[in-house]
Amino acid sequence: MAGHADLGDFLRRRRAAMTPEAAGLAVPPGQSGRRVRGLRREEVAHLAGVSVDYYTRLEQGRHASPSEAVLDALARVFQLDAAARTHLTDLARPARRRATAVRIPAQRVRPAMAQLIASMTDHPAFVIGRRTDVLASNALARALLTDWTRLPPKHRNYTRWLFLDPDARAAFLNWPTVAAEVAGTLRLYAGRFPDDPQLTELVGELTIKSPEFRAWWNGHQVHERTHGTKQMVHPVVGPITIRYEALALPGDADQTLFIYTTDPGSPSHDNLRLLALWTDQQTNPRPKPTRAVPGPA
Repeated sequence: MAGHADLGDFLRRRRAAMTPEAAGLAVPPGQSGRRVRGLRREEVAHLAGVSVDYYTRLEQGRHASPSEAVLDALARVFQLDAAARTHLTDLARPARRRATAVRIPAQRVRPAMAQLIASMTDHPAFVIGRRTDVLASNALARALLTDWTRLPPKHRNYTRWLFLDPDARAAFLNWPTVAAEVAGTLRLYAGRFPDDPQLTELVGELTIKSPEFRAWWNGHQVHERTHGTKQMVHPVVGPITIRYEALALPGDADQTLFIYTTDPGSPSHDNLRLLALWTDQQTNPRPKPTRAVPGPA
């Protein structure tokens, strides 16, 4: 999936998004109406300290392996954040990775971690793996989002749910922002594992079925999940503003634990507590009391 063509596409889109003013270039009088969107190739080459021919070959996918110095220079010119800089390196090294590639094993959550997540009754928690596959979740997370355990194993994927399930669109008040970030997270993974056949299948399905995903995927933006806020609406308890933390799990760098919290004393905190009580009632129904039958006199 990723390769020199993806590297060229990434560079072209970053060049188009960077204005001369943002890059520190003075636009001469009379050239304010530039025909080229963003920077010209020769301007990028000048700022990065490489020849125009060299940079052109990079954009056209005709250069095998740019050096770290060149990648650092391009990251500086395009003002890339840490996630985008990592993605640039991944895209520039696909051939080297494929030379030593091995079959990607299936992921499993350690039993102790699964038990820990299940014991968290006040906070939604779940583990995301490669391709944003949902590997484990507690009851409250399934009540807030969706019950992945009832889906076929190949459909237990956070990105697929977010883009293809109408209930997911209704659940997030800021769905476009959330969805664009998730597409960027999948892009980041694609740069690291360009030959993952399950990723290829997932991206193909989403590209066909979701025009929004197709647009954001082609935009080649990347996003690294660390922490943030999501505004949600649950059909049972109403609006909930969620704060999330993404924690990398030791022992498997491709597993991330997500924990959702709310501000103490806020309406969102009260609504999440109501949802926890409702979830407990649904999963552990109390037997109805029975009237004692009087014995024989």
